Amino acid sequence: MSQHDTMFASSSVPRHLVRGALGLPLMVAAFVLVPWLGPLALLLIVPAAVLPRGCPTCWALGLAQTCALRSPAAEGGPRPRR
Repeated sequence: MSQHDTMFASSSVPRHLVRGALGLPLMVAAFVLVPWLGPLALLLIVPAAVLPRGCPTCWALGLAQTCALRSPAAEGGPRPRR
C-alpha cells in the first residue's frame, strides 16, 4: 500500500477502535443535546470529527486500512502459531 492508500489508517487496530468509540458518541451527543444547549452543543462536532479523522465513512475506511496493514499477508506471510 502506498502512503496515499493509508491516509486514514492508525498505528494499531485497538487505537483505531478507541478513536471510533470516543468519536461516534460525541457526534451523536452534538445533535441530541441541541434542544437543551442550543448551537453550543454543535461545538462537540469538532472533537467528534478529529477523533475518527472525519466522518464515520472515513473512520471505516481507516479501519480497513489499519487491518490491511496489520494482516499477515501485509507483513510478508503467515505468523507462526504460539
